Amino acid sequence: MSEKLAKLVEELSTLSVLEAAELVKMLEEKWGVSAAAPVAVAAVGGGAAAAAEPVEEKTEFDVIIKDPGAKKIDVIKVIRQLTSLGLGEAKALAETAGGKILTGVGKDAAMDAKKKLEEAGANIVVE
Repeated sequence: MSEKLAKLVEELSTLSVLEAAELVKMLEEKWGVSAAAPVAVAAVGGGAAAAAEPVEEKTEFDVIIKDPGAKKIDVIKVIRQLTSLGLGEAKALAETAGGKILTGVGKDAAMDAKKKLEEAGANIVVE
């Protein structure tokens, strides 16, 4: 890796999760692309052939907050435990309906995070 790329990686590593998400949005808009993983579309040949194809099991999940509930302070504490966010960033995320607390995590990690956040009083969805 060139020194220029190594320096860029080092600088990007200092970004918070929210800053990284904002950077992705800015790059998508600037370059007219999407950072979403490409989805393979199966061609529908015959009904029997399509039914025989195995369904891929989802391996990466997002933990999304729908509502922080009445105990917002407890939810913020759990968000800080699950992420490397500071107090202000965790508060902003807790107050953002549809905010992604964790992205691209395994099923066990997503379910564990959902359980902890729901115990704190938040309404959580795993997608």
